[in-house]
Amino acid sequence: MSSGSKSFKERWEALKKPFRMVFINPETFEEKKAYQLTNLGVILASITAILAIIAVTTLLIFFTGIRKLVPGYADIEQHPELMRLNNDFQLIEEELEAQRAYTENFRKILVGEVDFPEMDESAQQEFHDSLLNVERIEEDELLRKEIKLDRQIQERAILSKSGAGGLAEIPLDQTYLIPPITGLISASFDPKIKHYGADVTAPKNTPIKSVLDGYVFIADWTLETGHTIGIQHADNLISFYKHNSALLKKSGDLVKSGEAIAIIGNTGTQSSGPHLHFELWYKGLPVNPEEYLSFN
Repeated sequence: MSSGSKSFKERWEALKKPFRMVFINPETFEEKKAYQLTNLGVILASITAILAIIAVTTLLIFFTGIRKLVPGYADIEQHPELMRLNNDFQLIEEELEAQRAYTENFRKILVGEVDFPEMDESAQQEFHDSLLNVERIEEDELLRKEIKLDRQIQERAILSKSGAGGLAEIPLDQTYLIPPITGLISASFDPKIKHYGADVTAPKNTPIKSVLDGYVFIADWTLETGHTIGIQHADNLISFYKHNSALLKKSGDLVKSGEAIAIIGNTGTQSSGPHLHFELWYKGLPVNPEEYLSFN
């Protein structure tokens, strides 16, 4: 025990024992500076310097932009921003899905693919009974009669002229329409078989022209009608150009009468050869294009 205590004292005395640090000019061996030091002082100075470096480094990390370089710290700081961006992305996805559903429903309406829900007999009876239990007001009955009468008038108008004509007394006689293409009629307007346009054959790569000034409201591809373009004209008039091989315009474009908008083709499952299926719709009802245009 005494030897160990003596050894500790000897070490402690050695640490406190002074020594001299001298700086000498190597050429002249002239003494420049000298310092009286101890081993204990050198150790304490080193520890103090290390602690000072650690303190300065810590302050720099927490109060400057260097903290972003620390692994894990930047992720915690940016977490709220990432959450906000993720929420915005989800909102965009929901809006895109809603737009896709709207576009798909609109496409089905254009090509006549409207889906009706199927009910079993019990469900139909329950639905029918629920309608019987609804109390109808006088204004509702008048509206129903008006809608029914309007629908009957529209059906008679479409099927007029032995099923080959269109709507009567519409202001297209005073409107100069440019033929979209020149060729032979391969299939005429026939609403009885839901053929609401005229099929016109023409040579390959023949350009399709707009019949009137208007805005392109649809320029897309569908399985049944292939490359299809629709144009909204004045006076509630719409024209459709289907089965094209290529479209020259996109949705939102303003087109002039006689301007090329597509190239004749044979796209879509409802096409059996290169031709243009052309439709004219007035106030939501199809009309016979051959009554207002000459394709020869």
